[in-house]
Amino acid sequence: MKSIGFSLLVLTGTLLGSRGENFRTDINPALTYYRAFLLQPDLPQVDSDYLFTNSWQGQKLSRRFGDLVARYDSQFKLARQAAQAAVPCDWGIDMSSGPATFLPQLARAKALAQVTQLRVPWYLQNGRQEDARDELLAAFALARNLPRDGTLISTLVQFAIEAIECSTVAANFGQFSPEVLQQLAAGLDALPAQSTASDCVGTEKALFLDWIRRKVLELQQQNPAADPKVMEGIRGLMGFEDQPEEQSNLWQRVTEAAGGTSEGVLKLLRAREQFTENVADFLKLSYREFETREPAFRDAIEKSSNPFVATSVPSFIKARQREFRMQATLALVRAGIEYKMHGEAGLNRVSDPCGNGPFAFRRFVFQGVDRGFELRSAYNLGRNQAVLIFVEKEGPAFQVDGNFPGRPRP
Repeated sequence: MKSIGFSLLVLTGTLLGSRGENFRTDINPALTYYRAFLLQPDLPQVDSDYLFTNSWQGQKLSRRFGDLVARYDSQFKLARQAAQAAVPCDWGIDMSSGPATFLPQLARAKALAQVTQLRVPWYLQNGRQEDARDELLAAFALARNLPRDGTLISTLVQFAIEAIECSTVAANFGQFSPEVLQQLAAGLDALPAQSTASDCVGTEKALFLDWIRRKVLELQQQNPAADPKVMEGIRGLMGFEDQPEEQSNLWQRVTEAAGGTSEGVLKLLRAREQFTENVADFLKLSYREFETREPAFRDAIEKSSNPFVATSVPSFIKARQREFRMQATLALVRAGIEYKMHGEAGLNRVSDPCGNGPFAFRRFVFQGVDRGFELRSAYNLGRNQAVLIFVEKEGPAFQVDGNFPGRPRP
C-alpha cells in the first residue's frame, strides 16, 4: 500500500505540471471514477457514429469534432483527479455472489479510455500538448487502478486499456515535443505496478472454487437424503441449465467425472484447488521459460480428466500471454521515446523483455513515403506480435499496431 501511494504521489507531480492545480488526494479514487462514469455524455447516435466509426488518423479535425469531444471535458476532469489520488483504489465490490458478481466499472473504464484516441489528436492539433499528456497518463492510471479487486477480467481490461493508450501515443508520436515525451515517460515510470495474471490466482480461487464448494455443502445440508436434488442445484449454480443444448456437454463431463454424486463434485473441486499452486508458479515463469514449457503444460491441462482444470486454467494461460505482450508494448513506447531523445544510443538502452537485447528497428515507408519508424519485439505467442509504428509524418492512415501493422485504414 505504501509503495502504491508513493508511486501515485510521483504521478501527481507529473500530472499537475506547470498549472499547479490543487486537488484533494485523500479520496478513494474509485469514488471519483464512479462520478466520472456518471458524467459520460449521451451522444445522439448520429454524433456517436461520426466520432467512433470513422478513422481520424492523419486528418484535419473539424469544429464539429472538437465540439463533440469537448462534451467529455467534465468526465476527464474527474478522471485526472482520480489519477492523482494518494490512497489505494477500492472499487467496493461485494464478491459474495461468486461468479455472478457484477463489475460494471470495467466497460465504463474502457469506454473512457477509448475517447482518449479522439481527444489526444484534437489537443495536439490545437497546440495543447500538456493536456494530451495528462489525459494519456490519466487513462494509464485508470488501467492500473482497475485490477485492485484482484479479478482476472479486470486485469485483462487493464491490458486492453494500456494497449489503446500505447497505440494512441504511437499514432500521434511526431506531434509531441521531446520535452513532453520525456514528461510522458516520467509519468509512466511513476504509475503503480502493473497487475499480473499470477496476482489473480487467489481471488479467482475464492470467487469460484471456494464459493462453489460452500454452496455445494449448503445444498447437501438442505437435502441430506436427496443427492439427485443436490446435483440439480449444482447444475443451476454453475449456469449449465441456461446453456443451449449443444453446449451442455460440459455438465455431462462434470457429472461423469464426479461419478454422478455431489461428493464427487467436491472431490473434483479439491483436486482443482491443489492444481492452483502449479498454475501460480507457471504464471511466474520468464518469457523464455513460459514459451518453452507452455505447449506441454497446455497439453496436460487439455487431457485432464477433471473438467474444472480443463476449462478454467486455459484462461490464465491466455492472460499471461497478453501480459507478456503488454509488457513488451510498454517497453516499445519507452524505446520509441528514447530513440526520439537520444537516437540509436537511446534505443539500445531499452531491452526487449521478450528478447535478448534491444528491439528490432526499421524506418517505415508507406505508399512510397517515409512516415516514421517501426519497433518490433521478439514476442511471438498465440499467433500474436508486439509491434508499434511511431508516426512522425502525417499522411494517409494505417494501422500502427496489432498483427497487421502498416495495413491501410479505410
